[in-house]
Amino acid sequence: MGADDRPSCADLPPLRLLAQDEDDLAILSAALQNAVIRRGDISWERRGRRLTARLTRFRWEADAECARVLAAVQLGDVSRVRARGMPKSPDAMLELLAVSYEPEVPPGGAFTFMFAGGADLQADVECIDAVLADLTESWPARAAPAHEEALDE
Repeated sequence: MGADDRPSCADLPPLRLLAQDEDDLAILSAALQNAVIRRGDISWERRGRRLTARLTRFRWEADAECARVLAAVQLGDVSRVRARGMPKSPDAMLELLAVSYEPEVPPGGAFTFMFAGGADLQADVECIDAVLADLTESWPARAAPAHEEALDE
């Protein structure tokens, strides 16, 4: 199925993904690539052991209509969260490049949200328990995210 064979945004229901293993996480990470997150829309509920982020994601699963949608991603069974290079201002905007997972003592591990500019957010979890859900209808994006090609030296 080529890019031209993908359905239009109008034909797609809201995306709902549940990740319970590393294969599921690869799909979740692809859906989140180039999501835009306001720093203040990331919250960790220590007692509830949940990390939640509200974001706008590009609808990679749709055709070339270039659409974004408001969505949320939530990790469960979170025991610790660490940030590196994250802006202090709650209004700072972050572009999510990828989500990775590093297994540790089974079934636990560490999720890492990698952002443009070198910032990252790491969440230690007791198991893989991640959910991504679209919250609104999609709207037109100004353009599809573009990535610079690596230059051969």
